[in-house]
Amino acid sequence: MTDNTTNNFFSKLNPEDLKILNDKKTQVHYLKGETLFKQGAFAPYVIQIISGLVRVYLQTGHDKQVNIRLAKQGDFLAFSSVFGENVYNYSAVALNDTTICMIDKEALKTALLNNPKFALQATSKNFRNEKHLFEIIQNISYKQMRGKLASALLYLSDEEFLAEGVFSLLTRQDIADFATISSESAIKFLKEFEKEGLLKLAGKDIKITDYNKLEELSRKG
Repeated sequence: MTDNTTNNFFSKLNPEDLKILNDKKTQVHYLKGETLFKQGAFAPYVIQIISGLVRVYLQTGHDKQVNIRLAKQGDFLAFSSVFGENVYNYSAVALNDTTICMIDKEALKTALLNNPKFALQATSKNFRNEKHLFEIIQNISYKQMRGKLASALLYLSDEEFLAEGVFSLLTRQDIADFATISSESAIKFLKEFEKEGLLKLAGKDIKITDYNKLEELSRKG
């Protein structure tokens, strides 16, 4: 494992399991816009992001999708394949040039069973992602469109995403798909938010100027 974040994560493994994982991994580079994998395809590997930013989404219809998260350096994708899930439950596309590590799922499963501290760390990472999925369900079920967009903007404004220039990588349709609203509504409410002093728009870039008001709008829905 060559990346510092990856090295730190796997440092809790015993030497034997670390060697096995190193022997059963493949590093692959994807260019901006390339698909890492498609929903429903066979899932032979667990994927860890070495560098870059990946948009993860559910295809909910012929031309409809819901963006469920961004995967960043150190994050896992298709982790459920370790527990017997044989197909990808979602699709993933590189938002910028991205390097991933494809890890044999059986080798990773053995490492998890043999290394409790490592297993706990891996489970913790995936719990945070699961928590975000519950937030998405809450947004879809209970919030009005302005509240949905506010929640999406707060999520996308995570410091690690901003460091990658996330808004320059996303279209207005992408942002709308994170908020589960139409692109027309997203554009309309972004302009409203700017007039209300919540943010500033500059081309594709979005800069949040009043986090407190945006968080209040997100809470009230």
